[in-house]
Amino acid sequence: MRAALDVAFKTAASEASILLRGESGTGKGVLARAIHAHSPRAANPFVTLHCPSLSAELLESELFGHVEGAFTGAVRDTVGKVAAAEGGTLLLDEIGDLPLALQPKLLRLLQERCYERVGETQTRASNVRILAATNHNLEAELAAGTFREDLYYRLNVIEVTVPPLRDRRGDILPLAEHLLRFFAKQNAKPISGFTEPVGDALVRYPWPGNIRELRNAIERGVILAAGPAVTLTDLPSQIGNPNQAAPGAVAGSSSAGEPLTLDQTEAEHIRRILASTATIEKAATTLGIDPSTLYRKRKKYGI
Repeated sequence: MRAALDVAFKTAASEASILLRGESGTGKGVLARAIHAHSPRAANPFVTLHCPSLSAELLESELFGHVEGAFTGAVRDTVGKVAAAEGGTLLLDEIGDLPLALQPKLLRLLQERCYERVGETQTRASNVRILAATNHNLEAELAAGTFREDLYYRLNVIEVTVPPLRDRRGDILPLAEHLLRFFAKQNAKPISGFTEPVGDALVRYPWPGNIRELRNAIERGVILAAGPAVTLTDLPSQIGNPNQAAPGAVAGSSSAGEPLTLDQTEAEHIRRILASTATIEKAATTLGIDPSTLYRKRKKYGI
């Protein structure tokens, strides 16, 4: 992690594109904000575009903007994320999900610093720095022809890989204590720490959902804690017993028949499918939904 931060902050002051790689929930978006904050663009906007969230047509409009009448429902001129980030930084989150048809237009933005809004012929200049984040194997997507090689090399001027939380066990307790202070203050609860068994369990647990899962667990613990310290019973049951999941299931997943809500059951099922598939598109196909719906469900459940 120190090596990743060292590269990130050494290059923060440059104009180079940075590709942030790592599993879902490792904090790539947080690191992107930190890079922006350490750059000469820090006083200007930091804007995020979530690439899996929309269809190719709507994603193009979201990125570049559109003019009135460009398509059904375009009732007024709208600026896109590129214009909103003018002078600042634009993070393209989950860049591996960017539709192939839109990739040449992003490449042009990177190379020529210009673009057109959807439905418009006027070329507009852009002054934004592009950061991109992905949990995909982009090299496999290059080989499959679903990601352009020239765009890959243009985005990957600097590569920073954020390691999973299970490979950063020395960070688990400091992160957990920071989150505990945050949620204790947010919930106005006088909680001072964890019991000793909690500390041991937090370090042993493999955290398949990385920092996002840790954050959710600590928030739950703070809310349920009845005393001055969070106990094991306040945390999700799998943290105290990381081997309870069924063989082949994601650590922390639930078994059929447990007293769970429909939302909890759906969230666990989505986690399992995401863990067993290589791309968001394949996971969406397995689930029988489109990628934009899967994106919204991931956001809803914090996956």
